Amino acid sequence: MVHIDYRFRPCFLWGIGCLAYTIGVGIGSWGSNNGADWAWDITNFVWWIGIGHAGTLISAVLLLFRQKWRMGINRSAEAMTIFAVLCAAIFVTLHTGRPWLDYMLFPLPNQFGSLWPNFNSPLLWDVFAVSTYMTVSIVFWYIGLIPDFAMVRDRIVKPWQKKMYLLLSFGWGGSARHWSRFEEVSLVLAGLSTPLVFSVHSIVSMDFATSILPGWHTTIFPPYFVSGAVFSGFAMVLTLMLVVRKIYKLEAYLRIKHIEYMNIVIIVTGSIVGVAYLTELFVAWYSGVEWEQYAFLNRATGPLSWSYWIMMSCNVLSPQLFWIKKIRTSVLATFILSIVVNIGMWFERFVIIVPTLLRTYLPSSWNTYQPSFIDIGIFVGTLGMFGTFFLLFSRFFPVIAQAELKTILKSSGQQQKLDSAKHSHHAATHN
Repeated sequence: MVHIDYRFRPCFLWGIGCLAYTIGVGIGSWGSNNGADWAWDITNFVWWIGIGHAGTLISAVLLLFRQKWRMGINRSAEAMTIFAVLCAAIFVTLHTGRPWLDYMLFPLPNQFGSLWPNFNSPLLWDVFAVSTYMTVSIVFWYIGLIPDFAMVRDRIVKPWQKKMYLLLSFGWGGSARHWSRFEEVSLVLAGLSTPLVFSVHSIVSMDFATSILPGWHTTIFPPYFVSGAVFSGFAMVLTLMLVVRKIYKLEAYLRIKHIEYMNIVIIVTGSIVGVAYLTELFVAWYSGVEWEQYAFLNRATGPLSWSYWIMMSCNVLSPQLFWIKKIRTSVLATFILSIVVNIGMWFERFVIIVPTLLRTYLPSSWNTYQPSFIDIGIFVGTLGMFGTFFLLFSRFFPVIAQAELKTILKSSGQQQKLDSAKHSHHAATHN
């Protein structure tokens, strides 16, 4: 095992230090100000939520459509969801300023006098949607791991490890009844999680769309945010998949075919995101609303215009390179472009949030924004946390659903025989 996860730990520890400083001093240590009160932290929250949403969606949709190539990527995608949502939770918890009072967000009995959560607020919908999605994702991920836990249990020698995997496997015996129930539960959870993905990121977009700020007050946000989440999530799955493929030498399982299929999805979702950007510009122009037009003009030509053009080039132009088959099937090109896409999606969230807040209806409240050292440290810390958790997961759990490979073994074996026969026939004909 390559101890690559040690490289993430300094980032993780730096993030923990910055979190401790924030809790000790307060969120005044961040770069947020009267203009950009939703700044770096909410940008990171929406980015991590977007990455997390695609993981379970990929696995669930491919399962519902009975796609066999799902087996190579589903475990990484599901684990990615859980770790990304944990990273997102850090930002939204601290952003409230008094995280020890966050229990007030839940609909508790009215023992606090006249305090009731505002059920009309999309911020409360966020709490329900994200916590429900997190629960379903953990259950879906864990159910898929049970046959593999049983396989490890039967092969392991050390008594304490055997006991641990015995508990984790829930008495799995591999009988026909067990497999039947396993498939039924997996399909039910896949059916539940798919609409949840669409609802959760739609609700996150409502945090913006229900405001009256120019640039936010728009009905295109829900589909725009969902397609952006799938886009960034697929890119992150590709990044992780290629790292795992290299470290564990899984070229026979994570094949070029899997990479190509994923890149085709990135072309589609990237094109949808590009259309959404153009639609925003068209609606702002067609509406005739001066403030709406100025909001988009400011994004493209204002003091933070560099972030807008990074977003456009990374999200709209770079995925189009995958139309070229040589790039689409290249491991190195895919790895680089998957990182470029995630950089672009971070800047998309930054462009939506910060420049909009810096130029609202009152010119007297116009401001500038610069993230503080603590802001940057917390974000780098979540990247370190995500990398450390994922690589620790890959060390202790199978990153490919090995037990589930049995479900496609027969058809795969027959296909391999056909391919071998065709190859032999072509060789004989050539000779």
